[in-house]
Amino acid sequence: MDLNLTEEQDLIIGMVRRFVREEILPLEMYLDPDADELPETERLRLIEKTKAMGLYGLDIPPEYGGPDIDLVTRTLLAVEMSQHRAGLYAPCYGTFGGAGLAQLFEATDAQKEKYLYPTLRGEKRGFFGLSEPSGGSDPARAIQTKAVQDGDDWVINGGKLWISSADKADFGLVFARTDADKGRNGVTCFIVDTDAPGFHVRRIVHTLRSAHYATELQFEDLRVPKENILGGLNKGFAIANDRLTRQRIPYAAGCIGVAIKAQEMALEYVPQRETFGAPLSTRQSIQWMLVDNDMDIKQSLWITLEAAHKAQQGEEFRKEAAMAKLAATEAGGRVVDRCMQMYGGLGVAKDLPFERWFREMRIRRIGEGPSEVQRHVIARELLGSSLR
Repeated sequence: MDLNLTEEQDLIIGMVRRFVREEILPLEMYLDPDADELPETERLRLIEKTKAMGLYGLDIPPEYGGPDIDLVTRTLLAVEMSQHRAGLYAPCYGTFGGAGLAQLFEATDAQKEKYLYPTLRGEKRGFFGLSEPSGGSDPARAIQTKAVQDGDDWVINGGKLWISSADKADFGLVFARTDADKGRNGVTCFIVDTDAPGFHVRRIVHTLRSAHYATELQFEDLRVPKENILGGLNKGFAIANDRLTRQRIPYAAGCIGVAIKAQEMALEYVPQRETFGAPLSTRQSIQWMLVDNDMDIKQSLWITLEAAHKAQQGEEFRKEAAMAKLAATEAGGRVVDRCMQMYGGLGVAKDLPFERWFREMRIRRIGEGPSEVQRHVIARELLGSSLR
């Protein structure tokens, strides 16, 4: 793996870095500290800029109109796009677009016409319904929502928890158990319309995340036509698992971007602030914090780039993706915490982004599979059949 940037990568990363510095950061000076959306006029203006850059719809495959960007470059861009106050969960406030539900690229032609293409055009919104009250870390076994065939329909009963924006969605991917005896091989993915009878949703208002909420779903005799099975009967876990594993790489990269920005702010601040007649930068305890930050950033970045490289080369990358997610989320939290300490009282004020990063970074050790599950995945890969 070559860690040096190609000329093309250097050009693209430079464009995104300037975009964040010249467009996003100035706007955030006038936004609420917890905002995760831009005024509509600004959002549309910046979307036109990202389209002109040829970078709109970053996660859309080229055959569907997205830019032709490899996963390593995409990972490096995720690092850049997160370097602002809302960067963890609203990188550049969505102005680079997205692929929506990536699992829909595996859909049938009819399903693509009804759900995928309208989503890419911005006409429909979807949600991803996997986690349940019984747990989300081992969805293949924790799923208790059931689907039973009734003629040409499947009838779904059960519930989901911690689902983002389902109350604003037109449809969603719901994973339900269709064979009780097959474990992970007995789960099917259904495309569910939110206006169907038996679909119920409520908001869970209070979480650590800024300007965000999750939802809880309940299905009561919800009928879904058999044509809405995505990927085949009892093939739902494979669809979810591949995309979730791949998603952990840019997820990790976002944490690294925030850590880089926090360290940059600390390096600028500590030579200026004096305590007992000398700059903070002369204090050994501060110097060691900065050193530990730099090590955390570089280690997690290299681990994440290795995962992206292996995935891009078509090699097995499950262990590396788990390592990236584990290293970056935990290291990012340590870096932000140290930087808050260096800033003192100002570090916890909403005038600066540290307190928002601190809250939201804590969630990253749980979202997309908690740290303990990532360690289990890594151990299983290391020990092989003895843990399977």
